[in-house]
Amino acid sequence: QLQFVQSGGGLVQPGGSLRLSCAASGFTLDYRPSAWFRQAPGKEREGISCMSRSNTVYADSLEGRFTISRDNAKNTMYLQMNSLKPEDTAVYYCAADASPFLPCNLEHPSSYEYWGQGIQVTVSS
Repeated sequence: QLQFVQSGGGLVQPGGSLRLSCAASGFTLDYRPSAWFRQAPGKEREGISCMSRSNTVYADSLEGRFTISRDNAKNTMYLQMNSLKPEDTAVYYCAADASPFLPCNLEHPSSYEYWGQGIQVTVSS
């Protein structure tokens, strides 16, 4: 069974940090493009960051606050989020492409076949 299981979301105060995790099973993350997206209420899904064997991309709006990573031994990807702001409040999704060895992108969410269930991140005092 192919699936992603997400964890690590929750409520955090402005300026705080969270680390989101996304554990894959039934497929190998290592050589697949993978990405993080988010969707705030009333807004379109937004690409945050992605990584592949050949590139790592971050949305300009993040201002260097987030870091994407993978632990291939655990078949898990992460999103470290620092200096969180209320406007970071959203449901966050991890995703991976079924096609291996391609560069990742944030412009075409439809290019990712595997998706996590989504996890809520709320930044509020």
